Amino acid sequence: MRRAALVGYSSSSSEEEEEGEVGRRGGAEEPPRASSSEAAPRLPVPDSVLNMFKEQEEEVVDDSSKHGGRVRNFPHERGNWATYVYIPYEVREDFLELLDLLVSHARTYASSLTAMEEFHISLSQSVVLRYHWINPFVQSLKERLASFDRFFCLADQVKVYTNQNKTRTFIGLEVSAGHFQLLELVSEVDKVMQEFDLPMFYKDPSFHISLAWCVGDLTGRLEGQCLRELQDIVDRFEDSAHLLRVQWEQIRCKSGNKYFSFPLR
Repeated sequence: MRRAALVGYSSSSSEEEEEGEVGRRGGAEEPPRASSSEAAPRLPVPDSVLNMFKEQEEEVVDDSSKHGGRVRNFPHERGNWATYVYIPYEVREDFLELLDLLVSHARTYASSLTAMEEFHISLSQSVVLRYHWINPFVQSLKERLASFDRFFCLADQVKVYTNQNKTRTFIGLEVSAGHFQLLELVSEVDKVMQEFDLPMFYKDPSFHISLAWCVGDLTGRLEGQCLRELQDIVDRFEDSAHLLRVQWEQIRCKSGNKYFSFPLR
């Protein structure tokens, strides 16, 4: 991060000359200047001011215990804004009932599983934007996504995922219909990423809605028998085909604490 610095400025020669000109234009005689030995001593900078800048320079320590043991994909740095593009899924009460059944059963295999609080399909990786890039980045997204229509997806296939460095494991519902439309959206988002020299999305992505997560790589516990049982819960859940058929109406971008929405036609 760029450190803020406290700098004391003496008057420049141009400022001194200008002050002399003002005195001469006013007709008043310019007072004699004090010699360097007679110059008044500088007043000390208050500790409260010095401490303010010292606090800004302190290194930010990432404490994983404050966010469930999760490890950042990139270090926190002031001026860097974690950013990603996604399609939000607005949950209904019957979806939460299905979620509770799935997570409760999966916890018999991995007790540390935690249900997600928000649900979406990712259209980009998490990337880092500098603050002054945010507006042009969002404007470019807006232009490239303006021509897309609303469409349906069916997300009904239970699957186990890990993040890239295998520090977290997820249970999700993979999209089985609507894959082509999502690829078209990713293609446009990738073009924006290229404009800003940022990493594009994964090749051959598995689009999914994450349902629950846990720290570490627990794929060995959750795949196989557990996965088959979870899929059976989905298949037998009342009206699951209608519940998991979703119409997407907007795309969003989250950058730090800022949200931007791009409605589909």
